[in-house]
Amino acid sequence: MARMPLNFGVWPRAYPNLPMTQSNSFHHAGAIPQDHDVLIVGAGLAGLFLALELAPRPCTVISPAPLGQASSSAWAQGGLAAALSPEDSPAQHAADTLAAGKGLVDPVIARLIAEDGPARVRDLVALGVPFDRTPDGALALSLEAAHSQARVARVAGDLAGKAIMGALAEAAQATEHITLIETQKAVALLQDEGGRIAGVVLEDATGRRTPRPARETVLCTGGTGGLFRVTTNPVSARGDAMAMAWTAGALIADPEFVQFHPTAIDIGADPAPLATEALRGEGATLLDGTGEAFMDRYHALGELAPRDDVARAIHAERAAGRGAFLDCREAVGDAFPSHFPTVFSACMEAGIDPRIAPIPVAPAAHYHMGGIVADMWGRTTLNGLSVCGECASTGAHGANRLASNSLLEAVVFAHRIATRLREADLTDPGPSEGWVPEDLPAEALSTLRSRMAEDCGVIRDAESLNSLMDWIGSALDRHGPARALVTASLMVDAAQARAESRGGHFRADHPNTDNIAVRSFLVSEDRTPVTVGAA
Repeated sequence: MARMPLNFGVWPRAYPNLPMTQSNSFHHAGAIPQDHDVLIVGAGLAGLFLALELAPRPCTVISPAPLGQASSSAWAQGGLAAALSPEDSPAQHAADTLAAGKGLVDPVIARLIAEDGPARVRDLVALGVPFDRTPDGALALSLEAAHSQARVARVAGDLAGKAIMGALAEAAQATEHITLIETQKAVALLQDEGGRIAGVVLEDATGRRTPRPARETVLCTGGTGGLFRVTTNPVSARGDAMAMAWTAGALIADPEFVQFHPTAIDIGADPAPLATEALRGEGATLLDGTGEAFMDRYHALGELAPRDDVARAIHAERAAGRGAFLDCREAVGDAFPSHFPTVFSACMEAGIDPRIAPIPVAPAAHYHMGGIVADMWGRTTLNGLSVCGECASTGAHGANRLASNSLLEAVVFAHRIATRLREADLTDPGPSEGWVPEDLPAEALSTLRSRMAEDCGVIRDAESLNSLMDWIGSALDRHGPARALVTASLMVDAAQARAESRGGHFRADHPNTDNIAVRSFLVSEDRTPVTVGAA
């Protein structure tokens, strides 16, 4: 089957039968008020840290849920990786990042985030984040998979995300230069005739939509896990930022690369609770249904192999009918409630006592390595639009994110964007407009999530990807360019084009890795994606 050209066009030009009505067409003209100066879309770690770092410049933060809720950052169990011990160095951290990314990490960006990491951890300490300490008062650092040193700063074992977000939310609510708008989400970008981004269209819980203009818009909206049936992300994280930016003409990179966390707790919950990688760092073992350890058959590093290798091993064991379980009885045992309270609580609520029984686990969509292309200062290819966090593609993660580098990347780039914007002379955009496609109906979204998990999941092949793309094409015809469909189609198209296996992208029909590492760039000037560029 030929690849479906993704010539969506500028909405709704490619869909002439869709009505241009007052409810989905938005316009803004005139000067932009001072309090609309910098608009930050998303209130996770990237968005709130950026807002705090912008002081004293006024900014507005859009949170789709009450502050601190429905944020992937708040659910992060692992912590923040940084070279903080005397035995470690930014050079070692950068080298580990490059190795995990399987040839697609930008070495300049890897070194940049590694060198900046310790300072950003100190910033978080100053904001009140209670990182774990050793008896002598130093930061307690944990070892995670594919790290050559213990360098992950944690809070109470598995509460890093919750603690960091709690400290940031408290600081943001007490800061005069930040305006918080809660329970509204961005559903489209405003854009002037010259292509400059001029803010967003917001939608509240009742479905009412209003334009929110800005001189500079920063998307910090998270990833794409909600496009998959099993995910550790909030189910609302469906790649809206990527769809909106693509529609406006932004450059997208590497959307095929999804990291599936190998050890989501398999209890049928949506989203799935996570059994943090730190459990394996403490010595927990993966067993099949007969109680036999299996990771040594798949990788020399066993339980501490890179996440993509562990995810595929668990997928294979489950597909063979043997099941997969994480045995923490000896490694953690009676210390579970105090050392890993989040995991312990999730297990006990499901009727599993991890002190005396192994935890059933399965791979789940966890982190999106691709996204909207950003330079080292967070600028996209569109004037007036910056991007930070999981929805960005900075070159930091390549084909497989190194554990706990996501929070690191978020704070490093938030700091850099704030440095660039804090005293910048921002330009007023011209009269602007935006057009909002309708959301995908619930039944179609459920089907999409199932199809993405089956056909664009841990293991992929041409037949499955082609079938999925056919379904997406039919869904676009039926429902129009819903954001979930647009993002899914970009991910699937890039997965079709990458006829090799690399990092989080594994093709059963192309299991080998090419000698030359090439990134995927989707060029949206004519909305026809191509694969170009080498790492």
